[in-house]
Amino acid sequence: MSETDTPADWWPRMSDAEANAEARRIINDIYRPTPPPAPIPTSYRDTTEPPSVGDMPPVWQNDHRIVPAWAAGTAIASIGIGAGTTGIGCGVWLVLKGFASMSVTGVACMGVLLSGIAFAALSIGAAFARAKRSVSKAVYTGPVTKNTHVTTHTRGTFARSHTHLHN
Repeated sequence: MSETDTPADWWPRMSDAEANAEARRIINDIYRPTPPPAPIPTSYRDTTEPPSVGDMPPVWQNDHRIVPAWAAGTAIASIGIGAGTTGIGCGVWLVLKGFASMSVTGVACMGVLLSGIAFAALSIGAAFARAKRSVSKAVYTGPVTKNTHVTTHTRGTFARSHTHLHN
């Protein structure tokens, strides 16, 4: 194409019918309805059945308890004792109110006394349970040799001794 050429010189020539047919084809292509795109899956559920027997070892699942079992047991026992003491205190208050020989303050003091006794019994029971649990029931039938080597390290101005026991 040179500088003197006009678009009419290099543009392909069409008849009016051909131009109208091409224009109609372009317009129809633009406005042709298209099916909506398929939705994109956001999750997947594997429906295959796991094998009942196989070579795969079981998966270890760590224990993620927040509170030790003995602490939870002690807390539940404390709640029970508190509820029981409240019931006993209410009963004592009702009985003594009938006699009109005690005031509400006296009943509260009696409830505190009973709560203290119950809490002391719980504490003693928990201490005995923990002490009993620490007793070893292992029986050894062979000779036992114990070799210990102790090293102590003390360093620095504000030093603390670090003792290491090597078995």
